[in-house]
Amino acid sequence: MATTESSESQTPLDEVMGDIRGELVRRVPAADRDANRDIYDALENE
Repeated sequence: MATTESSESQTPLDEVMGDIRGELVRRVPAADRDANRDIYDALENE
């Protein structure tokens, strides 16, 4: 029976997917803030 160990080295695909996930984590909240800027500004000024 095959098992997966957490100590396995990452493949180039794993590294690229990690980079993409990280970029999405940065871009999605920024895009949400930009799309809803008037709401964020109103809440900040309350």
